[in-house]
Amino acid sequence: MVKVANSFTLGEYVVYPAHGVGRILDIRKNYISGQELELIVVHFDRTKMTLSVPLTNTNKTGLRKLSNKNVMNEVVETLKGKAKPKRTMWSRRQQEYTQKINSGDPISIAEVVRDLHKVSDTQEQSFGERQIFEQAFDRLAGEYAAVEKIDEQEAEIRLQKVLSGNI
Repeated sequence: MVKVANSFTLGEYVVYPAHGVGRILDIRKNYISGQELELIVVHFDRTKMTLSVPLTNTNKTGLRKLSNKNVMNEVVETLKGKAKPKRTMWSRRQQEYTQKINSGDPISIAEVVRDLHKVSDTQEQSFGERQIFEQAFDRLAGEYAAVEKIDEQEAEIRLQKVLSGNI
């Protein structure tokens, strides 16, 4: 693997908070408005999307390396914890949950998953809650899979087991 600027490596998996886990395909220089820009090209398998991020903007966009196994252990412990649903209006909770998901922080995303997990068949979940839950769960499963070097389906199964108390 070839090292690129900012310690990213070609072929490695990275996390882009707004889109989840992707793989660095290339680093290239492009001229935009007469200025040379060095770009990291990231491909997201799940959405079949490719994104070019200027190296100078990696911190601003939140592009980061994958978490490590210690962080994933914290994620699992967070998922095992007791849900802390808030009693505020849904619009405010939705905004808070969306901010946590878009932060890219796996612990914050795990909190959203834990708090919105449907505990039983008797508990109703609104369409909005379900959408936010699925978005958070997908992001979390994507990073968990990449860190654990398993496919996303297996990651989803493992995380569901944690949520249902079977681990």
